[in-house]
Amino acid sequence: MESALVQDNPLLLPLNQERTVYDGFLSVQERDFRLRVLLPPGRPFKRARLHCCWQLKHLLQGYEHIVKQRLQQSADLVTFILELKTVLEVCLKSRPECRSIPPPRYYSQLIAEMETLGWGRLLFIDSEFRTLKLKAEDSSGRQHVLTVKLKSRHPAEAPGCSADLPVPLAITWTPQSTLDQLHNQFLLVLESLAEFWGALDEIDSKTWILEPEKPSRSDTMRRIAIGTNVSIKVEVDPKHPTMLPECCLLGAEHAVAPLRDKLNANMHLWNPDSGVLHNLRDVLEIEFPSPATHEKSSFSIECGICYSYRLEAAIPDQVCNDPRCGQPFHQACLYEWLRALPSSRQSFSIVFGECPYCSKPITVKMAAQQA
Repeated sequence: MESALVQDNPLLLPLNQERTVYDGFLSVQERDFRLRVLLPPGRPFKRARLHCCWQLKHLLQGYEHIVKQRLQQSADLVTFILELKTVLEVCLKSRPECRSIPPPRYYSQLIAEMETLGWGRLLFIDSEFRTLKLKAEDSSGRQHVLTVKLKSRHPAEAPGCSADLPVPLAITWTPQSTLDQLHNQFLLVLESLAEFWGALDEIDSKTWILEPEKPSRSDTMRRIAIGTNVSIKVEVDPKHPTMLPECCLLGAEHAVAPLRDKLNANMHLWNPDSGVLHNLRDVLEIEFPSPATHEKSSFSIECGICYSYRLEAAIPDQVCNDPRCGQPFHQACLYEWLRALPSSRQSFSIVFGECPYCSKPITVKMAAQQA
């Protein structure tokens, strides 16, 4: 087993022919720690002794009893070294101050790259010089942020990148790549999504959006108010933003049915050369309420059970189908109300009962998290 250790761990080598003294380095998370293992004659491993460098001793403070236990209970040197590496990984994760410090060339490389990119594009850099936030502006003037997490072997190792996008951020990186090249790739991704964001920006500015409350650049769904307790949920494809999106009409059946019929009858009129909002108007044969014509309070009707509009992230979207009632409820509120009534019944995930306001028949589907 010791010979296998020498092959797998060339930094830990025997110092004598009897192979009772091993000396070298143990590499954990890009850091090397000096250690020596002394095996007694006959090599019963439970009587082995471990000598560490001061950095390793400092790191193992509080874990000495675990190391001693592993030293006494391990069957051989290979097993002990593997378990010691596991202990060290736990130590390094629990003590951020003990993480590896990049070599000086890391910082000189980073400064050189930022000089080329331009310091004006840097929004944030953390105290460890590992996480950067770079700003970018697309051709329509929208502001975006690219978060870059550099590795200690930068640029040999690809950084982690993230941004508020509706598609996965695919970045090409080689050991010769730079932050300036990374930023240029990000700009190309932004331009590929310009038409998608343009469509949603028009919807956001010219209609009343019920959900999401505060849309981000990664959101592809909009729930647009049509009338009191009537709305349409559209899911725009970021790669094909001018095509007919997925549409779902929400509200009382008597109000939704005519709109659904128009959507099905006029679907062939959808023109990819026109905007999403313009097409929705033509297909549904309606004018959407807008901030210029209506107050949002006209559509923010409170739940008839909890008397609030927002329940966590949910809004009242279960509506009584009786035209004389039309009271909206949160799905969760209506489900709990009906489930508590002795007269209600449940079939699979649907609960049947009476409207709390008009006592007409009403149903609600059990929410996924409740199921």
